[in-house]
Amino acid sequence: MPNLQKKRYYIPETNQWVDLKISAHAMRTIDKLGIYAFLKKLEKQGYDTGVELIEN
Repeated sequence: MPNLQKKRYYIPETNQWVDLKISAHAMRTIDKLGIYAFLKKLEKQGYDTGVELIEN
């Protein structure tokens, strides 16, 4: 079973808070990449993040 945690992150690029249920591994990845880059990576892989991200 994955180690799932509820975590709240602020995305300054979109000026909003998001509540995520993520694994400890994902938390470490977010710490390395940043939340915005992590969500962009998930969208690129085809996952629906539920967050409208700004296109550059």
